[in-house]
Amino acid sequence: MPHVILKNPPGFEIDLERLRAFERGLNPRRPERSAIPAQVLGYGEISTVFAIQMEGLDGLAFKRLPIFHSDQEMTAYLAIYEEYNRLLQDEVGLCVALHGHAGFTTDTGHPVFYIIQRREAAECVGHRAIHLIPPEQVLELFRRVLDHLCRVWAFNQRQDRVQIGIDGQISNWAIQGFDPAYPALPPHPDLCYLDTSTPLFRVEGQEQLDTELFLRSAPSFLRWVLRLLFLEDVVNRYYDLHLVVVDLIANFYKEQRSELIPDLIRTANEFFAGGGAVSGIEPVSDREVAGYYREDRLIWSIYQSMRRLDRFLYSRLLRREYPYILPEAIRR
Repeated sequence: MPHVILKNPPGFEIDLERLRAFERGLNPRRPERSAIPAQVLGYGEISTVFAIQMEGLDGLAFKRLPIFHSDQEMTAYLAIYEEYNRLLQDEVGLCVALHGHAGFTTDTGHPVFYIIQRREAAECVGHRAIHLIPPEQVLELFRRVLDHLCRVWAFNQRQDRVQIGIDGQISNWAIQGFDPAYPALPPHPDLCYLDTSTPLFRVEGQEQLDTELFLRSAPSFLRWVLRLLFLEDVVNRYYDLHLVVVDLIANFYKEQRSELIPDLIRTANEFFAGGGAVSGIEPVSDREVAGYYREDRLIWSIYQSMRRLDRFLYSRLLRREYPYILPEAIRR
């Protein structure tokens, strides 16, 4: 009998057969043309987020991870994923998105795992909200994100046994109480962290997530290069507050709000200079942010081109299933 993971809190009960039916008829090249149509809400490097247009699955967002090779890998990931959510919520004090999950083996024998969250209004998510609110409120939102990131680093500094990594990009935060009809930040806005699907934390210096999972969606002919030159640096970045903030600021280039970057850098440096849990953090410079973004844009542009080549080799030449959904050209 195919392996199944399905144990969800109230509000996330789903009919697993409906999700199986969606997976069975999924068109990875054009998800909106699948047997059960889906709207892509967002792309990650190893996952895609859908709204599935089917009764019983409406109002939910499904993050699909087809990266596992066995039921055991999927079960191990679930345990780490749940512990990461617990650490952020109970130990650090962040709001994390309410979630459920489903995992099963497909008809073709491949394990696939879905993280299930309530679907947020698109305008409530940070990368959309920054186009609706005035610049001074974008800076206030940025300060709130810095405050939440500071909580993670305060936790890491209080003890040595467990260290938590986090991706602070603006698209990973939802603004609680934000009304798209009257786009303004509520007083003292509360944020909810959305992207816990990369559960990075270390116990006694040992990474709990199998970081090889990051390489599963990469072209096979690139994996050794990525493992040798990039994997360790990319993972370490999420444990370094300075680099997390550089990445957060540089992401405003991609989000087409580059005119805000000088003020964001000034705000970050004022925050770092305030002492407390972030004392000793090196200030951010204009040159550093611009250089980081140029390098990041070049690397990911080449990487996505290689993934499209890999998809062609798999599906057209080898006639094999290509399980990953690739974004169209991303404006950066």
